[in-house]
Amino acid sequence: MKVSRFVVNPFGVNTYVMWDPESREAAIVDPGMTEEAERKAIDSFIEREGLKPVHLIDTHMHLDHIFGNLYVKGKYGLNIEAHRDDDFLARTLEEQVKRFRMPVEAVNHGLDVELHDGERLWLGKEPVDIIAVPGHSPGSLALYCPESNFVITGDALFRGSIGRTDLPKGDFDTLITSIRTRLMTLPADTVVLPGHGPETTIGDELNSNPYIR
Repeated sequence: MKVSRFVVNPFGVNTYVMWDPESREAAIVDPGMTEEAERKAIDSFIEREGLKPVHLIDTHMHLDHIFGNLYVKGKYGLNIEAHRDDDFLARTLEEQVKRFRMPVEAVNHGLDVELHDGERLWLGKEPVDIIAVPGHSPGSLALYCPESNFVITGDALFRGSIGRTDLPKGDFDTLITSIRTRLMTLPADTVVLPGHGPETTIGDELNSNPYIR
């Protein structure tokens, strides 16, 4: 599996495109694009690489990670896939935008396909395992690619930090439990691709992250 990162919108969200090099099937993860230049960068990349997007996945549905949902859905004919416990966030997107005073046009929407803990998706012949990591939001998910040894963690886990838990239905103790029992049990050399900021590894976070040591 290959993966490319695009840093978008004023929140500095990591939008990922991951794909199987053989089949060219791709997933667009956390499409947070707010500007035409950001959308064009991803579209141009997909066209240049000859990719075939087959999944649109939200690790969670806070505003900064879903600004581009409807664009990607319309452009590539994809369903919005996420955990049902975060659906309420997408359906109150306009309210979230007002709360953060963002000068961004937004339209309330919901998920189309529910993702479940333990479910396995496929890009070509390579699996993508869905891991529930609630706490930052109630429906937060991680996407684990065991054959390629990386995990996209959304805003659950960052290099040296964790996601905030002061947003609606966030919970600190739940997040810490999720990280310790669902992420820190992955192989130590697993590369962590977070929703913001640089990559890290499970082993580095086990050794140095002050929230989970």
